[in-house]
Amino acid sequence: MAVSGFEGFEKRLELHFFGDDNDPAVTTMGLRLLDFESLENVLRVVQCTVVSAVGNHFFDAYVLSESSLFVYPTKIIIKTCGTTQLLKSIRPLIHLAKNLGLTICGCRYTRGTFIFPKSQPFPHINFKQEVIYIEENLPNNLCFRKASVMPSKNPSYSWHVFSSSSDNGAHFSDGEFTVEVCMTELDRVLARKFFKTGGDSAAKEMTELTGIGNINPRALICDFVFDPCGYSMNGVNGDRYSTIHVTPEDGFSYASFEYVGSVYDDQDDIVETLKKAVQVFKPATVSVSTTSHRREVWTRVAHAMEPLGLKCRSFAMDEFPTAGTVVFQTFTAARRK
Repeated sequence: MAVSGFEGFEKRLELHFFGDDNDPAVTTMGLRLLDFESLENVLRVVQCTVVSAVGNHFFDAYVLSESSLFVYPTKIIIKTCGTTQLLKSIRPLIHLAKNLGLTICGCRYTRGTFIFPKSQPFPHINFKQEVIYIEENLPNNLCFRKASVMPSKNPSYSWHVFSSSSDNGAHFSDGEFTVEVCMTELDRVLARKFFKTGGDSAAKEMTELTGIGNINPRALICDFVFDPCGYSMNGVNGDRYSTIHVTPEDGFSYASFEYVGSVYDDQDDIVETLKKAVQVFKPATVSVSTTSHRREVWTRVAHAMEPLGLKCRSFAMDEFPTAGTVVFQTFTAARRK
């Protein structure tokens, strides 16, 4: 393991808001009415920028210099890697939403265990400090709060979760689920495919060459290649998103895959989507966090990993205010020769 390098493990922040249901501007556009300059100012505080963007009837998706941003009418998700200061976005986002007539009603923060924790700036020095900072910046109406470190047999793969909400938990959809996949020690041959070799069409070529375009063929993909290496993409499919971020350098190689689905979908789709995503990288270690109100989701994760030669090494489950059940599982492959 490298002494120091780029931090691939992302921090993820999800904020939910509510407004006047009788106001069509709130129900149809809401946070999407925020002008680009306002979003840029928030991202500047976090220490990242927009490099590519796409939108549809339901939401806007931005590829950032450090991961992704998704803006829905009453929900915003920011995912950043490296040494970004993600939690510093909470206060300005709440302020901007308030100017639109929206009030925060839910907050969820998740992350894995940093590869280079000593490189992280305030307030990301440790999880205790992160929780203190979040709570200091949330209004009192988010009175149902819980923080938890979900363990695994390997302390390098713990999952950190903070969730809070107001009395009204309706902002979290009962049938919706989120899957967050973190992969380390990527196959070296496959990781080399994420080093830039082409020109303006390098991102599109990388998406096709690596098989990422086949993970969800129905999705509109917005991709970006970094110089000299690294890759990010957002997939837009109706009102759902998926996202992939890759740090391919040997010694601290890392890739993440996240997507949103519904328990009412074909359950085999969950298995096939996960299998396709993991096969792109063939990692030695995979950790998977699922957030849902239904058990069908996390039971399918093992079904996806086992045919790839990945064995479940640890399993942890916890309940969070209105967010539902979070299940954290880790898988490892047979030692590479």
